[in-house]
Amino acid sequence: MGHVEIWVLTMCVIFQLGYGFYLPGSYPHKYVVGGPLSVKVNSLTSIDTEMPFSYYSLPFCKPKEGVKDSAENLGELLMGDRIENSPYKFKMYVNESEIFLCQSKKVSADDFKLLKKRIDEMYQVNLILDNLPAIRYTKKEGFMLRWTGYPVGVKVQNLYYLFNHLKFKVLIHKYEETSVARVMGTGDAVEVMPTVTKEGSDMPGHMVVGFEVVPCSVVHDGNLVNKLKMYEKYQSPIKCDPNAVSMPIKEGEPIVFTYEVAFEESDIKWPSRWDAYLKMEGSKVHWFSILNSLMVITFLAGIVLVIFLRTVRRDLTRYEELDKESQVQMNEELSGWKLVVGDVFRAPSNPALLCILIGDGVQILGMAIVTILFAALGFMSPASRGTLITGMLFFYLILGIAAGYVAVRLWRTIGCGDHKGWISVAWKAACFFPVPLTLVGGYFGAKAHHIEYPVRTNQIPREIPAQKYPSWLLVLGSGTLPFGTLFIELFFIMSSIWMGQVYYVFGFLFIVLILLVVVCAEVSLVLTYMHLCVEDWKWWWKSFFASGSVAIYIFLYSINYLIFDLKSLSGPVSATLYLGYSLFMVLAVMLATGTVGFLSSFWFVHYLFASVKLD
Repeated sequence: MGHVEIWVLTMCVIFQLGYGFYLPGSYPHKYVVGGPLSVKVNSLTSIDTEMPFSYYSLPFCKPKEGVKDSAENLGELLMGDRIENSPYKFKMYVNESEIFLCQSKKVSADDFKLLKKRIDEMYQVNLILDNLPAIRYTKKEGFMLRWTGYPVGVKVQNLYYLFNHLKFKVLIHKYEETSVARVMGTGDAVEVMPTVTKEGSDMPGHMVVGFEVVPCSVVHDGNLVNKLKMYEKYQSPIKCDPNAVSMPIKEGEPIVFTYEVAFEESDIKWPSRWDAYLKMEGSKVHWFSILNSLMVITFLAGIVLVIFLRTVRRDLTRYEELDKESQVQMNEELSGWKLVVGDVFRAPSNPALLCILIGDGVQILGMAIVTILFAALGFMSPASRGTLITGMLFFYLILGIAAGYVAVRLWRTIGCGDHKGWISVAWKAACFFPVPLTLVGGYFGAKAHHIEYPVRTNQIPREIPAQKYPSWLLVLGSGTLPFGTLFIELFFIMSSIWMGQVYYVFGFLFIVLILLVVVCAEVSLVLTYMHLCVEDWKWWWKSFFASGSVAIYIFLYSINYLIFDLKSLSGPVSATLYLGYSLFMVLAVMLATGTVGFLSSFWFVHYLFASVKLD
């Protein structure tokens, strides 16, 4: 295979990762005409408070069989999802209207107060049919906007109106009688897998490929519902107008709930049914901005790397061309990194803390790389709720071994092979970002041979010359370059977390992550070399924070996002929740990026002083 073919193949793989495909987590479900369809409810959510509540915390209708929780995984629980059954039931391809659901008890003072509060806080009701969230379409300034779920109610002129009638539209596609069905994909990447067919199920059926809802506020005649039972027909036409409201909430009065459903055949096939959710607004800007950012940062990083390699290579070449006497004379005359040979591997301050941070950084970085890689390859679908979080926790747990290994081995390296204190380091690494398997990795790290320094360390520390500018100022400012690789992608990630949008371009995210690792390594190498050239041998912590300082700019960006993009977020509890999660995320980013910078600088310093013989 020639170079051209290899290049084309590589680009195809990269762009395929960019599109990404994912396994659905479930096979196509065939429903026969007239077969039962059950709607489920998820937690009430709000971008105003970011605090989820159970659907049945409000006086909504409950199913006859009682409220039952659906099977949830750990990821769903951590994300605040609480999926339960609901009284909304359909029959496949059977249109129904004016279906009476229930009449609630008289609204108590507490329920009245709670309903008004939830409406003021912009809470949304989230319904699910065949694993598809309900979509609501609205028009604004000639544009069609898409929302998942619908609001509990609306406030108009100091009156609170509840959406008590729902108009459902279910998009269906005729079941394809074939031995294989394509896996859902966000691009052209699709795979095949066998469909599940039940014995004796030869009757024609349909698949659910879309689920839409229109909420309405209507007034019902109390005399017509007194004797009605659930699912019986309301004996009066109901006009559902989404642009008008007529059912104000009043204390001491009951609320009547009704619904209607219509089925519509669609050309959408089952593999493409999630496309409506994955078409994020501004997608063209999204792709262009990411590609532009990648190109600019790659160009800048390339220039830095070329200059850096030329400078170091020139120093090493000049030194190696001299004979031994000239080398001795050169050691006496020249300044720079060669003069700190006796101090460059002197133990840093707080060595145990540094080892703990590096160990946990390896764990977090490894978790991020493996998780995003699996997501890019299609094993963590947005359709499978909680899979991404569950996968992250699993990989994080396993990589606790790597955290303990790296932390303890670095501790022994700093201590020149001394085993003393390794158990304490492993315990602290396990408790900093808790994972018990860190102790297992620490055991293997204690058994592994420590990394030997190429030069001896003097007993008396060398005095560091006065600098023209504070070295920490340069270290903290260096985080701007790594931040430039991810700040655009960061907006979409934040929107996914806090605005409820679906994030799915894991292929590009993986590319951005790899580029971030490269830039962090390069920035840390350059700063470490600059400090050594001015005879500053205290490079350990500075190499960590040179790349880890990107966390400062991420936190500042999160504050900017809170002020300008989460304007509706209100209350000290919500702001505290947001800032708390942001600090947690920033700490994890600092550990991961700082670890990349430190390990690359450690390798560089070890390689640099092993390349020449300095006494």
